[in-house]
Amino acid sequence: MGIPMYLFLPGFYGQTLGLTAVGVALLVARLWDVITDPLIGSLGDRINTRWGRRRPLIAAGTPILLVSAWALFQPPEGVTLSYLLLWGLAAYLGWTMISLPYTAWGAELSTDYDQRANLTASREGFALFGTLVAIAWPAIMGTGQADAATLSSLAWFLVIVLPPIMLLTLRTVPERPVTPHPIGWHAGWQLLRANRPFLRLLLAYLMNGMANGLPAALFTLFVAHVLLAESWTGILLLAYFIAGIVALPGWLWISRRIGKHRAWALSMLWTSLIFIAVPFLGPGDTWAFLAICLLSGVGVAVDMALPAAIQADLVDLDTAAGGGQRTGLYFGIWNMATKLALALAVGIAFPLLELSGFDATNIDDRSGTFALALFYGAIPIAFKVAAVSLMWNFPHDRAAQAATRARVIDAESAHAADSGHSKPAA
Repeated sequence: MGIPMYLFLPGFYGQTLGLTAVGVALLVARLWDVITDPLIGSLGDRINTRWGRRRPLIAAGTPILLVSAWALFQPPEGVTLSYLLLWGLAAYLGWTMISLPYTAWGAELSTDYDQRANLTASREGFALFGTLVAIAWPAIMGTGQADAATLSSLAWFLVIVLPPIMLLTLRTVPERPVTPHPIGWHAGWQLLRANRPFLRLLLAYLMNGMANGLPAALFTLFVAHVLLAESWTGILLLAYFIAGIVALPGWLWISRRIGKHRAWALSMLWTSLIFIAVPFLGPGDTWAFLAICLLSGVGVAVDMALPAAIQADLVDLDTAAGGGQRTGLYFGIWNMATKLALALAVGIAFPLLELSGFDATNIDDRSGTFALALFYGAIPIAFKVAAVSLMWNFPHDRAAQAATRARVIDAESAHAADSGHSKPAA
């Protein structure tokens, strides 16, 4: 859903409604997630049904996503801005109802330190594969561009493929039985603030998210204006993501030997080392940049997989302190940090680039291209180094997680005993 919503829809609707208006409408729809992420996450933690905590929200969100995606990808004649905004809000709500319980469910499938890394890596590897399919979708359909036929085929693809796969998941994937014992908002907020490793991880994740968000937002501009190789955009993106998928098993091997936090820090250092060369590139250096895409792409999947696995471990700290297994809330805050990082990256880079004299509408204008190269290749290194400084000596390692799991078992046993004593005698 990310590629169609971010790349395909703005250009498609912008032809009739104007790029600025479409951009504002989609930004408002995206900011809607800031409200829905923690609410949906907390709701998933608090409900308790015969089908579990995560399945009901996913089952409810699937038809919402399908209907809204169908409306967005196959709009009627004379479409209006309010139509785009309404169905955009619905699509993001449906997607949040699916993706947030989905990530929380994955975090709860195992309590093992290394197995959690395997689970998140598998999920993010398939997510990258989906990204590759979405990028290549116009070429697969033979249109070569995100036109009405491309979007219509995407709508049909979702309607045909998503329901049976979702049904298979809901029926066959186990969900660990948990008896929710939610605490009040004030006490819960105090517990969250006291979870120092989580706050430290969240800050590192935000720093690294900004480091990744700047190149993501400026990639097409860098290729077109600095390298003068706009036709290479698709090839470079594919090389980047394929490298990430191929390298992921190697990073898992490293994480099992030096720990998840050190493996993640090492991947950020690796990417920073590769990106040092980026500001020195210019017109015609396309092959050199292809090598940079391949080498830096090695870290793209681990940037998503290992932090989420560490996050799952830190939810156990909250549970041991009496939080009541609030995985959904924690990942709701996690998603907010992801979106905040991307928003900050765009909000900082674009105005400063404009002040530097960069003109995105004129490829022949070379003024401001050095500033573009700095924002694309140099400034992200500073953010990644800041994230590494937070994670290299991260206090929650394999041994700390084993101790935390023992505390969780004690807390759950105590709660079960309290619940038993509170029941009236037969």
